[in-house]
Amino acid sequence: MTRDSLENLLDRVAAWPEEDQEKLARFVSEIEAGHFADEDLSDEDLAALERGLADADAGRFAPDGAVQALFDRYFK
Repeated sequence: MTRDSLENLLDRVAAWPEEDQEKLARFVSEIEAGHFADEDLSDEDLAALERGLADADAGRFAPDGAVQALFDRYFK
């Protein structure tokens, strides 16, 4: 898949219902985690990942404003 094709797909995903977007984000995160499966993670790292997954499963996400502030801080 080309970068343009991926960007076009993500543009369409932005129009999906939020619940479906969250499902996709979890799925992609699981795939990405598989790329780093051979790395040694500390017990603290594993606990942080488990907390993050539990938060996602419970629907606890950062508010849009907080995410935007983070992007504004680091990517402008």
